[in-house]
Amino acid sequence: MPSLQTGVSNFAELEQLAIESGAPYLATEVRDLAEQIRDGLFYVACIGQFKRGKSTLLNALVGRSMLPTGVVPVTAVVTVIRYGQEQRVRVRLSGGTWRDIPPDEIADYVSEIENHENEKSVTAVEVFTPSPLLATGMCLVDTPGIGSVFVGNTEATKAFVPHVDAALVVLGADPPISADELALITEISKQCRNLVFVLNKADKFTDAERKDAVEFTRRVMAEHAGIAHVQIFEVSATDRLAGQGPTRDWTRLIDALDILIRQSGSELVRQREERGLMFIAERLQRRLREEREALLHPVEESEQRAAMLRVCVADAERSLNDFGYLFTAEQDRLSRIFAGKKDEFLVRAVPGAQRELAAALRAAGIRRGSVLRNEAIKSAQEISKKWLDNWLAKARPAAELLYVEATRRFIDLANDFLNRLLRTNHSALAGLPQAVDAVAGFTARSGLYYTFLMTLTSQTPVGWIMDRLRSRVRQLRVLEDQVGDYLERLIITNANRIANDFDDRVLESRRKLELGIRVILKEIVSAAEHALANARERRTQGEQAVREELQRIDMRISRLKSLRSE
Repeated sequence: MPSLQTGVSNFAELEQLAIESGAPYLATEVRDLAEQIRDGLFYVACIGQFKRGKSTLLNALVGRSMLPTGVVPVTAVVTVIRYGQEQRVRVRLSGGTWRDIPPDEIADYVSEIENHENEKSVTAVEVFTPSPLLATGMCLVDTPGIGSVFVGNTEATKAFVPHVDAALVVLGADPPISADELALITEISKQCRNLVFVLNKADKFTDAERKDAVEFTRRVMAEHAGIAHVQIFEVSATDRLAGQGPTRDWTRLIDALDILIRQSGSELVRQREERGLMFIAERLQRRLREEREALLHPVEESEQRAAMLRVCVADAERSLNDFGYLFTAEQDRLSRIFAGKKDEFLVRAVPGAQRELAAALRAAGIRRGSVLRNEAIKSAQEISKKWLDNWLAKARPAAELLYVEATRRFIDLANDFLNRLLRTNHSALAGLPQAVDAVAGFTARSGLYYTFLMTLTSQTPVGWIMDRLRSRVRQLRVLEDQVGDYLERLIITNANRIANDFDDRVLESRRKLELGIRVILKEIVSAAEHALANARERRTQGEQAVREELQRIDMRISRLKSLRSE
């Protein structure tokens, strides 16, 4: 099992620095990390869009129903499942210590229903279970689903990203992969190369739907995340937990996790130690620099700077709220424009595609019956895809231009208050973007995929008999009507998907821009308020106390710099 021996002094030094700097929460994080490294633990985070069945999959992997599942988004906080000789659960609330709870009460702390957007301020939940899969140090992590209506849940998952050593990416077939999932996978892949992809709920989809989802996911991962040769395990966690149904790729999934443990476990622990120490050290260094900046100015000046910062940030928050109304109006305008373009496309595409289908049927030779029907359905799918692809190739660049045009006013306003914040010359503002780039503003990736509406192609026993009894000429006329209607539904439905995908990308790009700025503003206010309070206290003790505090901070920064260089 991996040892902490070479890192003991680093952990002790960083913990002491955090305590001396008045950051007990960081000291707690250091102790937790040291314990994890000492026990040889590494985290495999289960990530994906809400309702992918992540909790059920983890239950199936450990062989028992430990985590709550349900028909609504249930996971509210990050939950770690680790090895233990007996089954038990412990939780830690904000500012508190660990305490054991009965395993059947875990839902009170981790479910969205019982702990809405983590209103109970749960900072950690650990589930211990005697699963052989976890016996050598791997911890499975249940994360709140991204893209949930509960924004806090999505942010809890994203906040856990720096702690991820490997990822179990849980996908579905409808949709196969969302823009949020792709962005999170791309971010995680920058720090760890061990990604295991699972298509869950395989029992809910047809072979064709699963094949389409797998091919789409592989293409998207290669084109947008730079991850080639993605292996995707098709499983049904519900069936495996119940011990029923076909095993599909379940055994191969377990083998892949075993290989991850044997070949990469020790290295993942080492990387976890290095990455964890650096992550905490960087946060502590920012805090120390803020403390130093406040001490270098007279209390009155620091108070004025802090007051100016509060006003500026409050103004920025109001501006963001105002932007919301402006941008909502722009979104509506863009949506109407694009909807008009979609309608123009449908006017051309539907009759044109149906003429192509009729020609394909006439060229079908002597085939008839179910063979002719299946060929007609396949032709309809190919024809609809060709028309949609051609339109998408033209519509997507046009959509990008519409978005850039719509965001120009939004970007100008955002840059205006960013510049005003930067002109305060406050050190806490160093993390703010210098400007928001309008050209790169379309940050959300496409989650588009076509549906083939396979339920519309099913044939009743009576219809099957009629296909065999009809003459070929009569069947061709019937198929032109029936499959022609199917072709029309395919084009209309997928054209709506393209339009909805555009609307979703506009909305998500706007949300990411606003959220990123709000998070930075919140951190600025918190750091500045604490630094001012510390400076005010030292000033009341006299200049000597200020000089001594500055010396202590400089020594801590020096120690921290030395620690980071090691």
